[in-house]
Amino acid sequence: MWCSGAVLSFAAAEAHKIGPAVSYAIGQGATMVSALWGVLVWKEFKDASSRSKQLLPWMFLLFTLGLAAVAVAPLYSR
Repeated sequence: MWCSGAVLSFAAAEAHKIGPAVSYAIGQGATMVSALWGVLVWKEFKDASSRSKQLLPWMFLLFTLGLAAVAVAPLYSR
């Protein structure tokens, strides 16, 4: 499944439908989905300290902002 998604992502980037940066950001979105799955479905942080639980929203926010920055970076490269 991952391989198929990677091949399609590379093909879309090479076909100039989307740029390599956007393709990379979309691919890394899978990391966000798996993190959400772990936190919300598998309750991986249920026994974590309160400080760790406070940092989780920041992790999601900063990761999303980082992906967005990578995706829009080519717009500002010229």
